[in-house]
Amino acid sequence: MNDMVYSLTVAGLERQLPLCPISDTVMIGAFVIFGDMELTIACATELNKRIPEHDVMITAESKGIPLIFEMARQAGEKRYLLARKSPKLYMKDVFCVEVRSITTGHPQTLCIDGKDAEYLKGKRVVIVDDVISTGESLRAMEELVRLAGGEIVGKMAILVEGEAIDRDDILYLEKLPLFRNDGTPIE
Repeated sequence: MNDMVYSLTVAGLERQLPLCPISDTVMIGAFVIFGDMELTIACATELNKRIPEHDVMITAESKGIPLIFEMARQAGEKRYLLARKSPKLYMKDVFCVEVRSITTGHPQTLCIDGKDAEYLKGKRVVIVDDVISTGESLRAMEELVRLAGGEIVGKMAILVEGEAIDRDDILYLEKLPLFRNDGTPIE
């Protein structure tokens, strides 16, 4: 059993991230905000200090949900949107795009309801996520917003890692390195 961890400080809070293999040579620091209210609130507060003027925020299911909820709650917003991993029975006129996320390793879809797509039309949209790595989930959300006629005015995440570290179009709080199998950061 792997018991390697990486110590990360984000939004003034320190957390120990378990290192998890995603291939024979690379591991990631598992950053999970589910259940960590202190971290969720602190990260939402810091991201809200940097958020561009917008009409609505959107995230992908599922780890971005507590973050976007708290960001919207703190800002007094009445609504945020969610891209689901599959169409649900209550969804009509669904928009879907395919995505391959680093943490799932197989193709998935991201979908929004037709009513949400209509709501996005002509709106200034900020895309929110917990961690952006390859940018595949972000690309899929960008495509959904564009298909719906929304204008992307910002892309935000708590952490960036891997390929996303070199991007200049993402607002984020901290960088998270990728790791070799021995637990040393890949520079």
